[in-house]
This record gives sequence, C-alpha cells and structure tokens, in this order.
Amino acid sequence: QVHLVESGGGLVQAGGSLRLSCVYSERTFSGMGWFRQAPGKEREFVASISFTGDYMIYEDTVKGRFTISRDNAKNTVYLQMNSLKPEETAVYYCAARKKQNWNTSSKSIEYDYWGQGTQVTVSS
Repeated sequence: QVHLVESGGGLVQAGGSLRLSCVYSERTFSGMGWFRQAPGKEREFVASISFTGDYMIYEDTVKGRFTISRDNAKNTVYLQMNSLKPEETAVYYCAARKKQNWNTSSKSIEYDYWGQGTQVTVSS
C-alpha cells in the first residue's frame, strides 16, 4: 500500500501563493495528480504529472497560475499555486496512479492511492 502525505496548506489572502507538497512512501513509477474538493462540491482535477516529469496537464482555470512538479529522488510531488482566488478554497488531495502507469490523467478513477488532504483557504 502506497501512503501519501500532503502538507503546505493554510490560510492565504486572495492573490497570494502557497506551495503544497506530497510525500509518497515508495516509488511507484507512476503518474501523480492533485485534486481538490470544496464544501458541497464534487472532487475535481487540478493538475497531473508523468513519472519522468516530462508531461504535465492542468485544469483550464489554473493554467498559468499553478505549476506541478516532482522530485523522484525525494519521493515528493509539489503544487505551486499563485494568484489564488477565494473560490479555490478547498481540501487539496494528492494521488498516485497504479504502479508503473507512468502517464498523466485527469480522471480520479484512474488513481489508486490518495492522501488525506490538506486544507487551503483563500480569503477575499
């Protein structure tokens, strides 16, 4: 079982920045993703990165403001979030695809392992 632990959430003013980190317990040679879930809403895709880090995809509203990256030597995936908006207040989840499934994906069903989430609150 792969364990994922997110950190870096918190309270930030609109227009501010946060960097989320996700440490995973073992190298899965798989794509990783970030999702978020606001109160009363379904979980939605934010960003995904391939195992090698060569390919990234983003949800349209975060393009140009969020950057996903990874350091496989540290078993860590990051999400740099800039110009945050109040409507982006949510619990942010890190997820890993099935082992050796190296590519990106925007579909939550294609992720086998999930962290417990970290709260991001953006004040107006």
